[in-house]
Amino acid sequence: MKAPPALDELIRALRCLPSVGPRSAQRMALHLLQRDQAGAGRLARALERALGVIRHCERCNTFSEEPVCELCSSPRRDDSLLCVVETPADLMTLEQAQAFQGRYFVLMGRLSPLDGIGPKELHFDRLCERVADGRVREVILATNFTVEGDATAHYLGELLRARGMRVSRIARGLPVGGELEQVDSGTLTQALVERREV
Repeated sequence: MKAPPALDELIRALRCLPSVGPRSAQRMALHLLQRDQAGAGRLARALERALGVIRHCERCNTFSEEPVCELCSSPRRDDSLLCVVETPADLMTLEQAQAFQGRYFVLMGRLSPLDGIGPKELHFDRLCERVADGRVREVILATNFTVEGDATAHYLGELLRARGMRVSRIARGLPVGGELEQVDSGTLTQALVERREV
């Protein structure tokens, strides 16, 4: 039996979500229509509202309803430190840790030439303008430790150092409370390489 066109369209639409394949999308669509039509309505309204009001912050490029987001508007943040992250999710994770009180710049991705994502798509020009304002003293590169994240950090490091900027990279290593026997060899190797004096 073929699904009604509207149901088929909903299933295809749900597949745009990460890690959602055809069967998961079908289960979600059927659940919303069969068991939670009120939830489906809330979801539709929330998506429509978000698409209408969410934009990029003019300073840090994260998502915001205002031209300048709450973090960039805060007078309590340290203007001399700028942390560069790949996504708004990375920014939220750092904020939840409450370990960083500087400013941010969100790339909205990472260098990936095979996917057609280069410096222009990641707004490196806006980042360079941001650090040229004279307030930023250090840029902390907090891209993910993937091939693309490392390439992005390397490229940005070279670009920013050429402009006289102090650049650092977040460290890799062992998790707090972790035990050596449970750590993968790559993490253990990196922890040894990046060891520091006590």
